[in-house]
Amino acid sequence: MKEVVPPSWLTIERDSHFALNNLPFGVFSPPQSTPRCGTRIGQHVLDLHSLQEAGYFSKLALPKAVFSHASLNAFFALGRPKIHAVRERLIALLSVQNESLRTDTSFHARLLHKVDQVCMHIPVEVGDYTDFYSSESHARNVGSMFRDKANPLLPNWKHIPVGYHGRASSIIVSGQPIHRPMGQYKPPSDDKPSFGLSRQLDFELEIAFITCQQTNIGTSISVDRAEEAIVGLVLFNDWSARDIQSWEYVPLGPFLGKSFASSVSPWVVTLDALAPFRTSAPTQDVAVLPYLHQDRGRANLDISLEAHIKTPRAADYMRICRTNARHLYWSMAQQLAHQSVNGCPIRVGDMYASGTISGTEPGSYGSMLELAWRATRPLKLPSGETRSFLEDGDCLKITGYAESASIDHKVGFGDVVGCVQANA
Repeated sequence: MKEVVPPSWLTIERDSHFALNNLPFGVFSPPQSTPRCGTRIGQHVLDLHSLQEAGYFSKLALPKAVFSHASLNAFFALGRPKIHAVRERLIALLSVQNESLRTDTSFHARLLHKVDQVCMHIPVEVGDYTDFYSSESHARNVGSMFRDKANPLLPNWKHIPVGYHGRASSIIVSGQPIHRPMGQYKPPSDDKPSFGLSRQLDFELEIAFITCQQTNIGTSISVDRAEEAIVGLVLFNDWSARDIQSWEYVPLGPFLGKSFASSVSPWVVTLDALAPFRTSAPTQDVAVLPYLHQDRGRANLDISLEAHIKTPRAADYMRICRTNARHLYWSMAQQLAHQSVNGCPIRVGDMYASGTISGTEPGSYGSMLELAWRATRPLKLPSGETRSFLEDGDCLKITGYAESASIDHKVGFGDVVGCVQANA
């Protein structure tokens, strides 16, 4: 039997990512006004600050002006139960059966804004950012290229969610330009390194979860309680300079090749909205230590992910890969449990990226490094062009959504877009 999504009194396109069963949270600036918190419904952004000021959340006992900030951190710090209550209240207010907000037409001009008339901001103030390496297909592909084809995974890979600490300062919202980074690189044919602009600029198709709990140093979050500390997800593109990265990453890991930019989508899609799309995670064929052990039956999310490229010569975006978040070998709960097991404090608004998500087929590889196989098989685009890595003027768009035959509307993230600017 098909699950019926409550209709809204607002018009919502059939293929919208943002129907009433989603209601993600973000930060936006209305025309000629300051940033504040909002939610996305169809082609509108709903002003949560104005909604609270008008008394529509009065029964929820929220802190005063909690939605007036330029980040969601204060709201997310209230925890998942309170966030859930706000989302349920929004569903009720926007449902066609509820007349209180629908008939308050004099309020609509201040409350509702067309999405193309607002400025979107990064949704949270990111205190810390971790990038994991949790897709087995991606790890095998990279290991085959750079190490041993017979043994592409390093010995620790199936025992711990491998990750590194990235730069929160270079996380930017979708739409901000990408400047080609400079650094050292050393091609295999050269006997010494050179300095200059990266010639191997790449994207990485990822998702990232955001935390809504604060922990103290010396404490940890267990794997079975980890999702209580996760409010939701965004799309994530961890831009990479492969030539800089390959020269610098031994022995301490990624540095300048990664820290120049990471783009995120502006809307945080809650775990509540994604709950109908739970799916089993890949079988972990190497036994994990007890602190990482979890039921794999609903550990992952069935989120379709795509990357599209638009070159200066192309009239529109062209899809270059399609994959799914269900491929992740290490789950969100395992990632957060491992991050905190040494007593590392977790903060509200921290961002934890999955690492590149690749499937098993070439069309599902989530980076140019894999799609063009380290530049040995340049990717042929529908426009007739080829790419081994991203060129100046190229725009890269990642989109993602969950859908089910039993649910009328997708639950989506929209897009995260970045265009490579030529350096002056």
